Amino acid sequence: MLTNSQPTVRPASEAPFYRPAGDEVEVFRAAARRGLPVLLKGPTGCGKTRFVEAMAHALGRNLITVAAHEDMTSADLVGRFLLKGGETVWVDGPLTRAVREGAICYLDEIVEARQDTTVVIHPLADHRRELLVDRLGTTVPAAPGFQLVISYNPGYQSVLKNIKESTRQRFVAIELDFPPVEAETEVVAHEAGIDDATARALVTVGNAIRKLDGSPLREVSSTRTLILAGSLVAEGLSLRSAVQAAIVRILSDDREVVTALGELVDSLLPPT
Repeated sequence: MLTNSQPTVRPASEAPFYRPAGDEVEVFRAAARRGLPVLLKGPTGCGKTRFVEAMAHALGRNLITVAAHEDMTSADLVGRFLLKGGETVWVDGPLTRAVREGAICYLDEIVEARQDTTVVIHPLADHRRELLVDRLGTTVPAAPGFQLVISYNPGYQSVLKNIKESTRQRFVAIELDFPPVEAETEVVAHEAGIDDATARALVTVGNAIRKLDGSPLREVSSTRTLILAGSLVAEGLSLRSAVQAAIVRILSDDREVVTALGELVDSLLPPT
């Protein structure tokens, strides 16, 4: 259903906060000047979406974001005929809108989509820069400024959920990871509205969890979870309670794992 793939549209006038950690900004700008599609890869919550939002603002382009999922069809991206007021009308999907308007179209976690769905992006991701709309029997050329960006988490790849080589080789790749300590501290402090010392304490916890040997965790503490914990602190919750609520209890349902994480947190946070 189209309602499962409703896009997020962010006007270029809103300025998101982003702290570069490498040459990702320069690579993205160079790709944008040539109209080249970009593939972002990195762990969950490391800032892929925020990076795209920041680049859209910096380039002065609208951003249309689509969260991919296993039930998403090509019609969810391209468009479909709908009944309105007793008439059948064509409604562009988010990808078609971006192509027509010259916006950036960001397909988040593309490996979640069916592989036959991702084939529709191929003509947009090479020299043709056009979108085939089968149901209208037409081809839509990409307007100036259009750029295709996709992302995925390499840790989730499997035989069934992977990006085809025929798709990958059309893109310029940018690899993102959790920021260095100083940069992540700045991001957490800014986004959560807390002081640097508290933000640094949260980053220390996050890094310790990420470095656990033989961890049973499916996911580690992301920058996003640190910001959530910081937001709770900004609302008056104690640092320990915030970490328990936004990090420890979120990462696992296993009582022994939660207890072990709690003990690790207690050893890292300053005494109350």
